Amino acid sequence: MYSPDHLFEHKVTSPGKKVENATNPEQLFAAAYSACFNGALELVMERENDVHPSEVSARVSLFADDVEGFHIEVVLEVKIDGVEEARALELVKLADEVCPYSKAVRNNVKVTFEIV
Repeated sequence: MYSPDHLFEHKVTSPGKKVENATNPEQLFAAAYSACFNGALELVMERENDVHPSEVSARVSLFADDVEGFHIEVVLEVKIDGVEEARALELVKLADEVCPYSKAVRNNVKVTFEIV
């Protein structure tokens, strides 16, 4: 799998398969969602005039459905330096409203936020 400009190239495999130097769709989704969410968080902090260094990491889990197929669940771990937990949660909620990935998965994927 690669981007059109070939700056991003990776072997992709199915989850659970042991292929050296390969990733899977859930890892790619985690990387993309966490990067996008951190960008949304930075935007929100700028709008709020409350800018702090931040990091977002994602854990994406794959589950078998009851009938057939699969679904994912996401945990976004958010770290905002120098911000109390209550304010961090406010900023996360605002970022969740503007993040394109959050909008795309809303009402379809369980997303949990953890302030770390």
